[in-house]
Amino acid sequence: MTINIRIAVKEDCPRLLELVNELAVYEKAPEEVTVTLQEFEEAGFGQTPVWRAFVAEANGLIVGFALYYTRFSTWKGCRMYLEDFIVTETMRGKGIGKLLFERTLAEAHEKGYSGVVWQVLDWNEPAINFYNKYNAKLEAGWLNASLPKEQLQHV
Repeated sequence: MTINIRIAVKEDCPRLLELVNELAVYEKAPEEVTVTLQEFEEAGFGQTPVWRAFVAEANGLIVGFALYYTRFSTWKGCRMYLEDFIVTETMRGKGIGKLLFERTLAEAHEKGYSGVVWQVLDWNEPAINFYNKYNAKLEAGWLNASLPKEQLQHV
């Protein structure tokens, strides 16, 4: 099996959204995925793209991806935010995640970012074990906060 890691292109978006939905099911929140294919494509490949991604292909099929964007920390400067990182379930344990993750880390280094940040669910032991192999700092004490689109109209 040959694994190819490359930059995502617009034509990959339908498959990437399939994997986003697979990840949402795994994370027990499938109803939370509300982005449309058009929104997804526009955000990645429109006039002002906000995300980039690396995809992992096995025999021509996308089996995983790492999607990121630049965020700015007033304490640390420009950092890469790894929004989604997934390898489809049937392809896990074959080293694909390592290839994708290390390509993403290399991109952060090449761009001169001050670091890479991401979230992992506290019950996702396989992911935590994966990140521990890189001596990732798993922070306690921070709570996620958000306001959905519906609430923004009432501000």
